[in-house]
Amino acid sequence: MSIDNLITHPARVPLVGASILAADFADMGAECRAALDAGADLLHVDVMDGHFVPNLTMGPQMCRGLRTALPEAFLDVHLMVARPADFVTAFADAGADHLTFHVESEGRPAEVAEAIHAAGMTAGGAISPPTDVSAVMPMLHWFDLILIMSVNPGFAGQRFMDSVLAKVRALVPHLRADQRLQIDGGLTPPTAAAAREAGCDVLVAASAVFGADDYVRAIADLRGDARVVTRRS
Repeated sequence: MSIDNLITHPARVPLVGASILAADFADMGAECRAALDAGADLLHVDVMDGHFVPNLTMGPQMCRGLRTALPEAFLDVHLMVARPADFVTAFADAGADHLTFHVESEGRPAEVAEAIHAAGMTAGGAISPPTDVSAVMPMLHWFDLILIMSVNPGFAGQRFMDSVLAKVRALVPHLRADQRLQIDGGLTPPTAAAAREAGCDVLVAASAVFGADDYVRAIADLRGDARVVTRRS
């Protein structure tokens, strides 16, 4: 996979990522296909190890299954794990396009980012709400994407933290044209609008997409695209 991909050279911004954590796991392929057909730009895969965050979710096999079922999908994997370096090869082999890990996790962030690039993926660095933006500032040149968590990582359905938008505004002037700024957690049309205004160009939503009756309208509302008309039955 080339690093010249959706993250570094998006066809449009903002990008909307459908977080599969809120999808129906019994019908994952169809759910993800519906989200992509409705306008989602990428599928966001949350990986939790029960150590870095107090929850367990999916692993490389889920990524592999999505790649098989949806070969054209852009798979954006978010590692909420204590030792991200241990998972780089597994997710690259499973078909991930992009891998984000937390700078608060174990290991040397520069080495993990280098390993991700060497495996043919774009690399992202994430910070949780308690982490000050200064923690990631010296690392910006290693990453293709910075993820600002707007909820505490670990569980879906939390309320958006408006305070993190100050981090977004602080980061925007320091990013290159080929770097993306992603926000994840508690996004609804109003909070997505605030995130877009602050400078985010990748919006990740779980229940706001998969919990909606109309995926087309939900994704258009997150993107702020008034031109999209609700699909008629």
